[in-house]
Amino acid sequence: MAGPGDPQATDAAPWTAGRIAFDGPRARGARYNPEVTKGPVRLDVSVGYAVPRAGLPASVSFRKWVAAALASRIREADLAIRIVGTAEGRALNRHYRGKDHATNVLSFPAEMAEGVKLPKGVKLPLLGDIVLCAPVIAREAKQQGKPLAWHYAHLTVHGVLHLLGWDHQDEREAECMEVLEREILSGLGIGDPYALN
Repeated sequence: MAGPGDPQATDAAPWTAGRIAFDGPRARGARYNPEVTKGPVRLDVSVGYAVPRAGLPASVSFRKWVAAALASRIREADLAIRIVGTAEGRALNRHYRGKDHATNVLSFPAEMAEGVKLPKGVKLPLLGDIVLCAPVIAREAKQQGKPLAWHYAHLTVHGVLHLLGWDHQDEREAECMEVLEREILSGLGIGDPYALN
């Protein structure tokens, strides 16, 4: 089991970033109950593409998937998503997990040391970073016969749940996490990611 700050993963050069801020109903002047919200009140997702963007989901799609994963679970969030190629995915997986191959998703939960100040503009709660390996995801979607966007949505939700502390180290944990993923994706109109084709 990975420790705090270590990446979570599944096996199933400068970069451009788009910053998306979502202030929810409060920013629009709507009345809401601060104790119960449908989703995050403040969601800040930075999406970086270290590979050509052609054929990849837009940053607004990633924000929608993150918001769905966080709905009713957390009120404020700041996280980054980086889409990488095989070489970077393999290097990260080898460095952080000791596995010499690229994997579909890595999650790096944020952990702040006592007394460390955040850079200007970075707000808490800082959830962490998610790395998605584009070639691995494309290959898996093709092999599994599912739309590429659906697979990205599933792995984004999966990565966010890891940032929130969910895991699949044993059968019971895996079943619970899979049920939650199915519920979140169903709410987005996306089919069961674990259904056999």
